[in-house]
Amino acid sequence: MSTNITRALKMLKNLPRVNLSNLRPLPGNESKKKDLSQRGKYAGGKSGRSDKGQRNTGNLPRLGFEGGNTPFYMQIPKEPFYKGWHARKSYKQIDMHFLQRMIDLGRIDPKFPIDMASITNTRLFHVNVEKKEHGFWLTEAGADSFTSCINIEVQWASEVVIAAIERNGGTITTRYYDPLSLLALSDVLRFFKAGKPIPRCHLPTQDVIEYYTNPKNRGYLADPDLIREDRWELSQKYGYTIPDVDAEIEKMMAIRKDTRQVFFNLEPGWIVNLKEKCIYKPTDSEYVEYYKS
Repeated sequence: MSTNITRALKMLKNLPRVNLSNLRPLPGNESKKKDLSQRGKYAGGKSGRSDKGQRNTGNLPRLGFEGGNTPFYMQIPKEPFYKGWHARKSYKQIDMHFLQRMIDLGRIDPKFPIDMASITNTRLFHVNVEKKEHGFWLTEAGADSFTSCINIEVQWASEVVIAAIERNGGTITTRYYDPLSLLALSDVLRFFKAGKPIPRCHLPTQDVIEYYTNPKNRGYLADPDLIREDRWELSQKYGYTIPDVDAEIEKMMAIRKDTRQVFFNLEPGWIVNLKEKCIYKPTDSEYVEYYKS
């Protein structure tokens, strides 16, 4: 007797706990639901449907219909603040104090140009394209304590941030990327493993074209001569002198991407094969002309 009790207790111990997710009726006690689409099977008549109305015909009103009354969304006044909200761009914010900390800890190498791929490769920041995030916004926090000489590319920056970087001999460029290019830059390893060709970056949309063509914002579409003049004017405004740098650092500071280029040293249309450690380049004249146009 004791052996059977022990065996039963052991079986109960191994059984899952009873909860709402694993409750089931006994076999044979389930009532079959009527398939109302087949009216001839259930004694004719209304076949389980009501006499009149929506339950009988199966027609429901459209979404937002309030029985003929003026709908709620038409009664409230229009708010111009939300005009064009679906097309507004958001940016992931990075302050200069955290940027200096990443450089000091070795997560970012200041000897090479810094772009969105360099920041996302640290695994500390991620750009969510589905939530309409269009890159990084370098904020002013920690601008007084920033001491690194870097060549950085971001999507949005203020005048104080530009002055803090150029005060140390560095350069900054504000750059626009379309959604396909953002997907490639947000996760470089995943994009290269997919075996897709590097996309050709599109030009800015109409709402931001003025920002990226303004030399005061260091836009990548601005005139280089006007940017050089504005660098001197900004140094006079904030009272600093742009320091001289070595020839190698000056050469690194002059590195820029083409307007259609997404990655440094990689052209649009190329396919990076990580497994074979090689790069496939298009040879057809039509493809070459398309990616270079």
